[in-house]
Amino acid sequence: MLNRLPEIQAAFFMWRTGNTMDDLFAPGALSVSELNSIADELLGQQFLGVWVAGEVSNLTRAASGHYYFLLKDDLAQVRCTLFKFAAARLAQPLREGEHIEVCGKIGIYAARGEFQINVNEVRQVGVGQLFERYERLKKKLDAEGLFAPERKQRLPENPQRIGVVTSLAAAALRDVVSTLRRRAPHIALVVYPTPVQGAGSEQQIAQAIRAADERAEVDVLIVCRGGGSLEDLWAFNEEAVARAIADCALPVVSGVGHETDFTLVDFVADVRAPTPTGAAELVSPNRAELLHKLANYQARFQAALQQRYQNAAQQMDFLAKQLQHPRQKWQTQRAQVAQWHAQLTWAMGQQLGGQRHRLTQAAQALRGQQPDVARLQQRVERFQAALSFGWQTRFQAASARLAKQADVLAAMSPHAVLERGFAIVHNARGQVVRDADSLKQGQTLHVSFAHGASDVQVLSLQKQGDLFD
Repeated sequence: MLNRLPEIQAAFFMWRTGNTMDDLFAPGALSVSELNSIADELLGQQFLGVWVAGEVSNLTRAASGHYYFLLKDDLAQVRCTLFKFAAARLAQPLREGEHIEVCGKIGIYAARGEFQINVNEVRQVGVGQLFERYERLKKKLDAEGLFAPERKQRLPENPQRIGVVTSLAAAALRDVVSTLRRRAPHIALVVYPTPVQGAGSEQQIAQAIRAADERAEVDVLIVCRGGGSLEDLWAFNEEAVARAIADCALPVVSGVGHETDFTLVDFVADVRAPTPTGAAELVSPNRAELLHKLANYQARFQAALQQRYQNAAQQMDFLAKQLQHPRQKWQTQRAQVAQWHAQLTWAMGQQLGGQRHRLTQAAQALRGQQPDVARLQQRVERFQAALSFGWQTRFQAASARLAKQADVLAAMSPHAVLERGFAIVHNARGQVVRDADSLKQGQTLHVSFAHGASDVQVLSLQKQGDLFD
């Protein structure tokens, strides 16, 4: 088919210049597939590297991961395909109604003869929208206090393990590894691999940070990637990554991009490094400096040890001069013990004499203060007799008052009234009936007598006359 491309180009030229096929050699007829293939080739050559701007419409994502959508403006539309490998490089996934610019192979889908663009690159319409989004999220996180200096943690001076969140294929990882090998080859390195660019990469970066925090196997964490455009670094401007760093209990150092690149991760992290190499230098001690410090410590230790040895030697010489023969020391101690014995004997005699004198004085004082027990016994007996007489008198008076009160209570008792022939009438609610006007005909009443009770029924409501009528 491609060997007939010159013929098609000639026909295309004649159509552009207004000539007819009678003026030149007339080519043979093309099949539909040949026409579509040649048109696809022509379009691909004429529109190579062209960017097309429009609005995303009818966006669908197939199970294979490919995207299909329409790119349209106010007057026309064109079909677009975005294959999975190209979609993975996007800073953020496509959204319906989004204004974008695309670049790719412009041609004909031969199977259906449809004009389409096989998209290889996508960019937002201007960087202003991304920067506006960046500033809006930055103000939000700053207002929540995620950038506050008091939240920042100090980096460990001598970490045993260093964690790195980045891509295994990133040049940033190689820079970190080479720097640590040069400065501190004794420190272990743990890598938490994650994509650092493309659609959905911000969630994977945040998940890697959370995994490092949960596993708690490193002393400090580096989040890094190499330089790039604003779109390339955009995953580190996403809220998910910023909050993952803010919630991380480990000290975090950011090393994203070059020295002039600033992302939201730089503001949230505990320390910002200009590059991944700078981040590795910040978290690792310099091996040469450590060796120099160690040499100084060794020299100071040796000097201190030498001084201590000399002091001990002098003290030993002094003690050697003070050393005596055991017999001489025994005789000295024996004389001292004899002296102590004499002093103790004299002191004991003085103490014993004083105690005897005080005991004699106390016995004499005790004899002078001995009480008259017989007289006190008689007094107690008189008190007991008076108490017994008083108690009996009060008991008899109280018994008389109690008997009198019992008689009064018995006279006032309702049962005594009932014994005189009276009765107590209650209604169905247990209330005492005091007025005949409150009764109703047919009402059941309960009558209590002195002995027993009975229920009665009101037959008539005739008012009782005066007893003296």
